[in-house]
Amino acid sequence: MDIGKNWRVIIDSVQDGIILVDEQGNFIAANHSAQLMTGYTEDQLIGRSCRILNCTGCEIKGIGKGKDWCMLFSQGLVRDKKCMITDSRKQTIPIVKTATVLYDDAGQITGAVETLKDISENISYQNELDTIKRIYHIDDGFHGIIGRAPVMQNLFEHIQGVASLDTPVIILGESGTGKEMVAKALHEKGNRADKPFVKVNCAALSETILESELFGHVKGAYTGAANDRIGRFESAHQGTIFLDEIGDIPLSVQVKLLRVLEEQMIQRVGDNRSIPINVRIITATNKDLEKMILQGEFRQDLYFRINVFPLICPPLRHRKDDITLIIQHFISILAQKTKKNILGFTPRAMRTMVAYPWPGNIRELRNAVEYAFVLAKGKSIGTEHLPEKLLQHNPDISTSLDSLPDPVVPAKISCKQSEKAALMEALQKSDGNQTKAAQMLGISRVTVWKRMKKHGVALKNA
Repeated sequence: MDIGKNWRVIIDSVQDGIILVDEQGNFIAANHSAQLMTGYTEDQLIGRSCRILNCTGCEIKGIGKGKDWCMLFSQGLVRDKKCMITDSRKQTIPIVKTATVLYDDAGQITGAVETLKDISENISYQNELDTIKRIYHIDDGFHGIIGRAPVMQNLFEHIQGVASLDTPVIILGESGTGKEMVAKALHEKGNRADKPFVKVNCAALSETILESELFGHVKGAYTGAANDRIGRFESAHQGTIFLDEIGDIPLSVQVKLLRVLEEQMIQRVGDNRSIPINVRIITATNKDLEKMILQGEFRQDLYFRINVFPLICPPLRHRKDDITLIIQHFISILAQKTKKNILGFTPRAMRTMVAYPWPGNIRELRNAVEYAFVLAKGKSIGTEHLPEKLLQHNPDISTSLDSLPDPVVPAKISCKQSEKAALMEALQKSDGNQTKAAQMLGISRVTVWKRMKKHGVALKNA
């Protein structure tokens, strides 16, 4: 394939704006996207200085050509620079610009190629998201823990009260209620915040491995112990060790753990030397330890040793008012991660989310939000994007609400012909003003020029 003969088709197929200038900065060419973005036709641009776009990212050196007049030609490259340009209607457009200088075979500057990416839609979305955060009074919460319900405020007060002490704390609560986040908050608010925070998931390790993980081992202590290894208690020295799912620790390890807590000394597996350690211990479980004591599955003396100051993480069903806050918090995180411009749930979808009992608590809620986030295409998440089990839980909600029109998500155009017709009508009524046309259609300005490109709608020469 001869790319040289097809270069025009190639650059017109690119979604970002592409412009070519000569060594004096005069336009040579502009692809279709650049014309839509700037509001100028190619005929209006060719031969004119690139300064008509008034790009805030340009640095002018002086009068001349090539290296004598523009910093771009001196540096040879500009990479992902955020700036503003001014279109034909004197409206500013935020862009990300990348530019590369072009040379001939003799190494002389012949011009430059620039790509312009319109980011006004992203900025508009971020502004809308910030507005929603202000309306809901959403912030980063208490060390990342989101909650305004009285039970959560009580939990935060208890964390602040005990954080600066070395009192052993046990965190109780159902699976998925955020016990690890509470443990981290205790560490970060305490006097050991600049020291290690070491977590051990006791349920994930077998008896032999757990003992080695906690206390370390010496070379030859058991098959496969090729070298000496320090344990988690030594790693957490001067800091905090968090023993998650402590109810799953075998009785044999419970005996040794009790001795460590009482003596502040550990012995590595296979060694008889005692090593002093200084750690703050935090434990957590979703099990009923008192019932386990009666069944002979948990040592009572260890229970009394770790259960000095209990903290309870309430299940999500006991703080329904926090669900909307937590959902919006997850949306903010997912939006930044995926770059999808989703603002929130429609009212009926949100009511469905609040009505569900969430047996898996925050973990299950986060998974549901992420599932819906993947399916959603517009700015809002509707009931059609929710996991089926949420709708099945309360059919009355989904059935009655699904019969109503969605007040948040704009009506979708059913086919390409009607989409183009609506676009043409809006452009005609707005006298070609893409911003006004976007407002009429309920879409962004970027979407307008993307649809113009998609349907071959060209700008008329002025």
